Amino acid sequence: MTGTASENAKQRYAASLMNAFGPPKLVLARGEGAYVWDVDGNRYLDLLGGIAVNALGHAHPALVGAVNDQLSTLGHVSNFFATEPQIALAERLLEMVSSRLGGVAGKGLGGVAGDGLGGVAGDGRVFFANSGTEANEAAFKLTRRTGRTHLVAMEGSFHGRSMGALALTAKAAYREPFEPLPGYVDFVPYGDADALAAAVTDDTAAVVVEPIQGEAGVVIPPPDFLPEARRICTEHGALLWLDEVQTGMGRTGAWLAHSASGVSPDIVTLAKGLAGGIPIGACIATGPSADLLQPGNHGTTFGGNPVAAAAALAVIDTIEKGDLLARAVDVGARLGAGLAERRVTGIRVAGLLIGIDLDADVAAKVVPAAQERGFIVNMCAPNRIRLAPPLILTDEQADLFLSAWPGILDAAYAAGEGARQ
Repeated sequence: MTGTASENAKQRYAASLMNAFGPPKLVLARGEGAYVWDVDGNRYLDLLGGIAVNALGHAHPALVGAVNDQLSTLGHVSNFFATEPQIALAERLLEMVSSRLGGVAGKGLGGVAGDGLGGVAGDGRVFFANSGTEANEAAFKLTRRTGRTHLVAMEGSFHGRSMGALALTAKAAYREPFEPLPGYVDFVPYGDADALAAAVTDDTAAVVVEPIQGEAGVVIPPPDFLPEARRICTEHGALLWLDEVQTGMGRTGAWLAHSASGVSPDIVTLAKGLAGGIPIGACIATGPSADLLQPGNHGTTFGGNPVAAAAALAVIDTIEKGDLLARAVDVGARLGAGLAERRVTGIRVAGLLIGIDLDADVAAKVVPAAQERGFIVNMCAPNRIRLAPPLILTDEQADLFLSAWPGILDAAYAAGEGARQ
């Protein structure tokens, strides 16, 4: 086999892995902090962070230490047994969900009776899974335990690719090859409270909403949308399920993106940044919803294993000690201000989750142009770029990208124009 190490590895990849993701853009060998290196030794500033997963970047000592310590003590047990990291993590997540300020108390099945703080600590339960898709699958099954089957989801949504999660995902190209999908699901325009009110009935089991739509390109709803969703769900006895798989765990500068809304959800799903790159997911149910899943209703072999739980606890502790929530806000604002450019028609910043709209469909050219200059970014629509860098990104690293940004766009637009000729 001839060629570079990357070329050879890509050939081996194509010959041995299912073509579920298309050809890899890079073959990476190692990472440190906010940087990764490919097998040819080229360095890249990782502004995608494993799609909002690597909250602490790569090879963070706290995360490495926690995983090594736990694996050397107890790596896995079945869910016939419990472990201290699993219990401690569940307690931390329940505290996180229940300690928001300015909560909106609901009533009945679809509301969580609160004390004005958005819930009471301990008034909930956690189911651990291995990914965001699995967390959403657990939540989907939980909604069935209400005795209702109607669900309302949002246009532009993404909740995963298992059959249940896919039923709630709006993109036709993902859904249609696998129909019929489970459930009776209606989709309404994201952020449209009137459309949501028209779709929810007394037969609705749940409304599922991303506080910010990440896969759609960091789409932020009107400020009154989540409170209206809470009111509508409460009125009809439906569950309000917030998918914080991408937006949770400090990504937006708060532990949970919906915190500022003051809304108390019945279900919150988390994953991605929760354990900084170790596979984990969590379905958190509060109030009456917490008791809907009973023995035999759902299960997992690896969910809540002590290594993943220890990793998640290390991530939470590190974010707290390093004040990385405030850091995400500051660096996100720095990037947002510096990304303004004549070909940029819109910038949406939520901490270190950033969407960039371009005035032409050249996002597919921006990705390789950035890569050639040592930066990893993501295309999430033909004219839209997404950034989700590690929460440890420094001002200097942000400025490095901002200085390269005009040249990246120049190259992308030139390549796009050449492709049209």
